[in-house]
Amino acid sequence: MDLLSIFQSILAFVAAIGILVTIHEFGHYWVARLCGVKVLRFSVGFGKPLWIKKAGVDQTEYVLASIPLGGYVKMLDEREGEVAADELDRTFNRQHVSKRFAIVAAGPMFNFLFAIAAYSLMYISGVNGIKPYIGEVTNPSIAWSAGVQEKDLIMSINGIETLSWEKARLTMMQEAVDGAELHFQVQGKDLQIRDLRLDTRELNFLQEEQADLLNQIGLGMWRPQIPPQIDEVLAGGAAEAAGLKAGDDIISLNGNKVDNIRLWVDLIRGNASVEMPLVVRRDGQRVELLLTPRLKNDNGNEIGYIGVKNVVVIPEEIRLQLLVVEKHGLVDATLEAIIKTWQMSALTLKVLGKLVVGEASVKNLSGPITIAKYAGLSAQIGLEQFFSFLAIISISLGVLNLLPVPMLDGGHLMYYCIEILKGSPVSEGMEAVGQRIGMALLMMLMTIAIYNDVLRLVE
Repeated sequence: MDLLSIFQSILAFVAAIGILVTIHEFGHYWVARLCGVKVLRFSVGFGKPLWIKKAGVDQTEYVLASIPLGGYVKMLDEREGEVAADELDRTFNRQHVSKRFAIVAAGPMFNFLFAIAAYSLMYISGVNGIKPYIGEVTNPSIAWSAGVQEKDLIMSINGIETLSWEKARLTMMQEAVDGAELHFQVQGKDLQIRDLRLDTRELNFLQEEQADLLNQIGLGMWRPQIPPQIDEVLAGGAAEAAGLKAGDDIISLNGNKVDNIRLWVDLIRGNASVEMPLVVRRDGQRVELLLTPRLKNDNGNEIGYIGVKNVVVIPEEIRLQLLVVEKHGLVDATLEAIIKTWQMSALTLKVLGKLVVGEASVKNLSGPITIAKYAGLSAQIGLEQFFSFLAIISISLGVLNLLPVPMLDGGHLMYYCIEILKGSPVSEGMEAVGQRIGMALLMMLMTIAIYNDVLRLVE
């Protein structure tokens, strides 16, 4: 990554975390106020305050702090200092357990509500997708044995309609995590509908780093075979030296017909310092050139590089064949958003469960570096992708915070459940032990996630 990309990723990460932390803490804050609890401070971030403003009848401090990796709401509480007699009824610790439960649960709930709102807006404005046409089918593979063929269109999986590849991937993941068979309904090139059964029950795809279910099943996405076109020739590069010009259509390289951009890139990367004949179409005329990719170090790998920006011009008829737009009115968009938020939450919880019992690799955990990278990429692609990224991270935060781990909201909710059952609060000693255990677990989890991030950077 270049410096500009790193800077964009950091900005996008800070913006994403700032938005989601504010939403989460606002949930605690709002419900606390509804329950009559006095809020002393609402902080986005930890550490030294960069900005403080006091406002409201209670003169609540609104704080923006220097470390943008979390936040907190500080409420009036006798366990943290003396409280004036006339304010005892406004302390958090004196509230009925039902009110304390609601205040603590509100943070994660607001994360889920944000995801629903984000997905609703996306569905109202229209979510662009690619129809799930199947590309190459690996032989041998589960898909090959089931009779899946290239250019099949996936219409449904286990009875769930799959309008786009995104929906197909999510559905496959959910069903495979549950250990269920995948029942595909596909439409072939001959327009005939076929029902296929893919037996994925013995597939431990979560044991792999960056688990790729499609690859393990033996499926690929269908991509039209369209030759690349040169969009821009960078000054001083091998492409300029060879005589390439913007607007050139690539026909062949080193005797290989180039009918897709992946082959074009592979041939260049794999032939550093090798002189190769290149044929292009320029203004309707066939032009022959000699191209010698220059050697470039890419994260420790030596590759060929020519200094161009490529573009694939997709014919209108193919674009219309592949493109699907999922768009709904307010009510249907909200229902779809609720369903998707529920599906993503359930999938996140199931994968976490697989991690605990050792059926999923800890190498799939990601930390702040990877999150920052994807935040930057989604922000560069567009607002729709950034909103989708925010929704996914918000769901993850909601699920993680509800886990029954001391230090997290779910740990406090667990204590309140015990209090409801036994009729009295959990002892301070037990809470202190739980805090230490929770801190150790979170530190271990964060250490593994950051270690994975660093490995991904250096690989």
